[in-house]
Amino acid sequence: MQLVVARIGRAHGIKGEVTVEVRTDEPELRLAPGAVLATDPAAVGPLTIETGRVHSGRLLLRFAGVADRTGAEVLRNTLLIADVDPDAVPEDPDEYYDHQLIDLDVVLADGTEIGRITEISHLPSQDLFIVERPDGSEVMIPFVTEIVTGIDLENQRAVIDPPPGLVDDRAEIASARDGSPGVREEAQAGSQDPGASADGGRSRERGEDGGRGTSEDGA
Repeated sequence: MQLVVARIGRAHGIKGEVTVEVRTDEPELRLAPGAVLATDPAAVGPLTIETGRVHSGRLLLRFAGVADRTGAEVLRNTLLIADVDPDAVPEDPDEYYDHQLIDLDVVLADGTEIGRITEISHLPSQDLFIVERPDGSEVMIPFVTEIVTGIDLENQRAVIDPPPGLVDDRAEIASARDGSPGVREEAQAGSQDPGASADGGRSRERGEDGGRGTSEDGA
């Protein structure tokens, strides 16, 4: 399985280094010197990482055969893709690879359908679920314990408890809970996996197509 683990940014200096937008929680493994990565566009790669270092909070990489700024600039916006075992799972039980989360149904604790996870957005401060609503609109759900109360991989769903205003029709949902028809039965006890850590669950890496419908952001 192929997963996007980084995107190449600007050239840094004159010796072929580039800045990298990391899309994996395991850069020390996926982006280590010696790693050979496929690319998108494919014609640019494969690329072998020669050196890596952190400068002012950004990861800088140099690739074999790229020795100057001109060569580095050619690589800008290239996606770096790693081959990952599709059965691999993070060591931390409160962490998930993107491919485990993509396409999960998002529901409230009472079973009310919110939508389907189509993408994981990795921000510096937290991860976000990009959820497609039944009407085609999208809503962003922060992947934190206070909101995402359970990930049930067996039943392919994420259970959330959103604060007022996070979900567009929150008022309608609240009304439905008060007795309006059409509310599904409460989820069965035990269907949720153990909750994430106090700081919230974490997602790892992004699928090759940006996370939509793929089997990986994982490695």
